[in-house]
Amino acid sequence: MEVPSSPLHRSLQVFAVLQWVFSFLGLALLCLVTLILASLGRAWTLVVLYLLWLYQDSHTPRMGGRRSAWVRNWAVWRYFRDYFPIKLVKTAELDPSQNYLFGFHPHGVLVVGAFSNFCTEATGFSRLFPGLTPHLLMLPCWFQVPLFRDYIMTSGLVSSDKASASYLLSHPEGGRVAVLAVGGPLEALEAKPGTVSLRLRNQKGFVKLSLEHGASLVPVFSFGENDLFQQFPNPPGSWVRRMQEALQRILSVALPLFHGRLGLLIPFRVPIHTVVGAPIPVQRSPRPTREQVNRLHELYVERLTQLFEEHKMRYGVPADQHLVFI
Repeated sequence: MEVPSSPLHRSLQVFAVLQWVFSFLGLALLCLVTLILASLGRAWTLVVLYLLWLYQDSHTPRMGGRRSAWVRNWAVWRYFRDYFPIKLVKTAELDPSQNYLFGFHPHGVLVVGAFSNFCTEATGFSRLFPGLTPHLLMLPCWFQVPLFRDYIMTSGLVSSDKASASYLLSHPEGGRVAVLAVGGPLEALEAKPGTVSLRLRNQKGFVKLSLEHGASLVPVFSFGENDLFQQFPNPPGSWVRRMQEALQRILSVALPLFHGRLGLLIPFRVPIHTVVGAPIPVQRSPRPTREQVNRLHELYVERLTQLFEEHKMRYGVPADQHLVFI
């Protein structure tokens, strides 16, 4: 697909990216400030009513969220897609009568590929995978922020705790896709141009979850994800990395020190190709043994590696570059 390159179109692309970066990094704080200011003024009764409703609605992020097809189809997401551009690549058919757990790699700094492909319809997920409903799993702490949690749920984001994933993967009619950035927030600290370091060696909880529910595992690799930003040097053992890891333990979110174009938080224009691999059938085992988990984990790593090796030359990765598992 040829992307228009008129000055107006490119300006709209930049605007779309800027509003998304703000949503990711600043909207939660704005929502809190707005709620506090409203509570101090004449709208305090509305705030009280909202908080009462919020208490009753606290379970929603763990029970499939509250998707909005209208929000997912906003025109702004198409401009967001075209900025890089981003493309979703299908390699195998997925049976809509089954539930799936997508393992997304790498996390990248801001999981741009995961959001565009699974939280919007800009890259045509519903067209490529008819009958499937994707939900991107996000850290539970974000769903504690009033107003902000209601906005992010409209895109299909749900809490990443076990109860939330189990709700999706146990859907009796199938058709549910739980998308998990397996490396977690700490993998964001490894997201540097030209690198493919994945925190996967000891990440086995998602494998156990798929066994408990009999949900097929699907490896997903997003080429270009790590090339969108530059990071301040933070090698393992450095004072910067120790500080980041300590803050992650306290705040649950990683704090990479990054920048993009012109030294700002605007990502570089790098094409992203998110390749969805073939499903790995999983037989349900309500109480999987360690041996079962390890065996399936090894198979998953093998299939992910195979997916990367088969497609890397097509998307600009040197032949001598391979995945590194940490």
